[in-house]
Amino acid sequence: MRLLRLVPDNTRIRFMRGRFAGVITSAVLSTLSVVLFFYPGLNLGVDFRGGVVAELHMPGPTPPDTIRSALEPLGFGDIRVQQFGAPNEVLVRFDAQAQPDNAQRRITAQLAQTLPATQLRRLEVVGAKVSGELFRDGLLATALAFLAVLAYIWFRFDWQFGVGVVVTLILDVTKTVGFFAVTRLEFDLNAVAALLILIGYSVTDKVVVYDRIRENLRRHATMPLRELIDLSINQTLGRTVATSLTVLLSILPLALIGGEILRGFALAIIFGIVVGTSSSIFIASPILLFLGEKRLRPRAGPSPGAATRAAVGS
Repeated sequence: MRLLRLVPDNTRIRFMRGRFAGVITSAVLSTLSVVLFFYPGLNLGVDFRGGVVAELHMPGPTPPDTIRSALEPLGFGDIRVQQFGAPNEVLVRFDAQAQPDNAQRRITAQLAQTLPATQLRRLEVVGAKVSGELFRDGLLATALAFLAVLAYIWFRFDWQFGVGVVVTLILDVTKTVGFFAVTRLEFDLNAVAALLILIGYSVTDKVVVYDRIRENLRRHATMPLRELIDLSINQTLGRTVATSLTVLLSILPLALIGGEILRGFALAIIFGIVVGTSSSIFIASPILLFLGEKRLRPRAGPSPGAATRAAVGS
């Protein structure tokens, strides 16, 4: 069983030595992500932008210009052609609005005339009003998730822990949004779901570390806070690595063979797991250290060893 352990027992890694580098790097990356959010912006999917998306299965590799020229007579606005998966699998995006039944009928008829043997695998049509409502509801869902996390951590721990989790989550989410901006992955409702999953996973990982820190605050009343945090992270390191690797192995097939619909969702979760796991160590924990030992120590009771020594001395 020892050969199967990802992390050796009784590790003594001094994680807090890299606290400044971790926090500064995270802040810089999050700032750049915010800039990328505004320029060049996100590649909004049909859910948030509106329009028509058609997934086509071609009889063979077809140049994008040929597909664009064949579908221009439809009059559905600007056409963007994107190849994904196999060389004969393409996504076609139209910016103009249309009725679902009318769009499917016209696209099918046009393909039969200009690109015979082409199959229409999927069709999505979203109006401008619906896309605006979906975007607003997606932002609202993310904001409510942050508030729920803050209330839970504040109730279970102290306010210092709540501040640490919320600040870290903001940094994690902004970096994930920056990931979408850099990779130009489509940002749609699946992306919002990935962000919410990231929030839930990141909170769970940080609660495990924070819970051990809180326990050690009571057990080791005289230990310097910096050493206590390093001890707590080392004690939970095996569980953190095992959980992260398990989730990565389960989501990796979706990124490889899940198709265009799930690829962005899966890649965002993989990126979020890496960011969320590292932030538990190098962001959330240093925030507790920066808050100061004087604010945390009064909440911690005497350790069992100290109580025993006092009883023996009396």
